[in-house]
Amino acid sequence: MLDPRVIDPHQELVDYSSMNEAEIAQVTRVLVGIRRWRESEEALSFKSRNHMRLNETDMKALRFLVVSQNQNVVATPGALAEHLSISSAATTKLLDRLTAGDHIERSPHPTDRRALMITITKRTHEQVRDSVGRTHALRFDAVARLTGAEREVVIRFLNDLCQPRDETDVSAGVTVPVTPSE
Repeated sequence: MLDPRVIDPHQELVDYSSMNEAEIAQVTRVLVGIRRWRESEEALSFKSRNHMRLNETDMKALRFLVVSQNQNVVATPGALAEHLSISSAATTKLLDRLTAGDHIERSPHPTDRRALMITITKRTHEQVRDSVGRTHALRFDAVARLTGAEREVVIRFLNDLCQPRDETDVSAGVTVPVTPSE
């Protein structure tokens, strides 16, 4: 139920009075598409985490390790903590959990005797590649099929979704006018 005519018939939040029925239907189809994509992403994320018995932070850590390995960068606990925005104590618990699950290996840093190097195990790397990597490849192909102009529209649209319009409290009953794109 993303159609504003259904969820906001009195136009208390969204003023769609300047739009015709076809425009409203098209906007609604875009919103449904966004919802379907989010649900698909959440399902894939859950399936991957559940299959590998990991939580979301664990998966982010593994993706970081895959990227580090692909770029020939030595991954350290400190770099991982910074990437995940977690404390060193939380990083230690994370690494202990991933080590116990045979997802990573810790070894001496090749150039810094005081530091550790973290690497993803071959088996886990393959599992991440087969789930997350293949999905990313499909996304890349879908975006690559767009023209340059279409990609720019998508970039602008996605960036707009990430930016709040203003600091106005939605509960104050503010109506956001909708202007169809030209």
